[in-house]
Amino acid sequence: MTPPAGDRDPAHTPVRPVRVLLCDDHAVVRAGLLALLSSAHGIEVIGEAGDGEEAVALAAALHPDVVLMDLQLGSGIDGIEATRRIAGLPEREAEGAAERADGRDVERDAAGRGAAGRGATGRGAPHVLVLTTYDTDADINRAIEAGATGYLLKAERPEELFSAIRAAAAGRSTLSAPVAHRVLAQMRSPRPGLTDRELDILGQLARGLSNREIARALFISEATVKTHLGRIYDKLGVDTRAGAVSVAKEQRLLP
Repeated sequence: MTPPAGDRDPAHTPVRPVRVLLCDDHAVVRAGLLALLSSAHGIEVIGEAGDGEEAVALAAALHPDVVLMDLQLGSGIDGIEATRRIAGLPEREAEGAAERADGRDVERDAAGRGAAGRGATGRGAPHVLVLTTYDTDADINRAIEAGATGYLLKAERPEELFSAIRAAAAGRSTLSAPVAHRVLAQMRSPRPGLTDRELDILGQLARGLSNREIARALFISEATVKTHLGRIYDKLGVDTRAGAVSVAKEQRLLP
């Protein structure tokens, strides 16, 4: 005889698996992740997206607990912008308190058991866990600023990935060791960011323009261009125009 819902032992209440949405523009990578995550207890892949726009749409429609997000997604918006949009999804209404399944009432997870910090009357936006090969300061900073809960490198062991997914579902941050090292290094000796004007000049520099041409394009004097270039070199830790462009591309400061 099945006891009334109010008399059931909470210790035996089924725990809902962590629902994951995959986003990677490589079908082979998605297939590999799907096979890998299918072997993990308590993790369920509920959808796949091949680009940023599709990831945002599926996140809004499927309400996953975690979106596993690559940063480089080919055409369209990148993983950073997709993360920003997913993190900004409006809080949704809680699912119904119960549904009929296998001939008996099964309590649904309206209290948000699978994710800490989600209210008892609704769930917040999905947590985004970045999974990428890129570990530059610029990528890490942009992802965190966009709202990513964690940042993991694809070189991690499967067990680390499983643990990070469960942590992200609970609202806990996880960083790969190299990423954590870079974050701590930035905190200990932060490097000033480039101003909008410096980014403008850097963009013109990448086009191969001379100081005079940059001055004409931006309606400033050559002396001002030289002053800004000196500051750009200092901030990027370089001493040549080619070096500035190279580091800017590495740190993804250029479009």
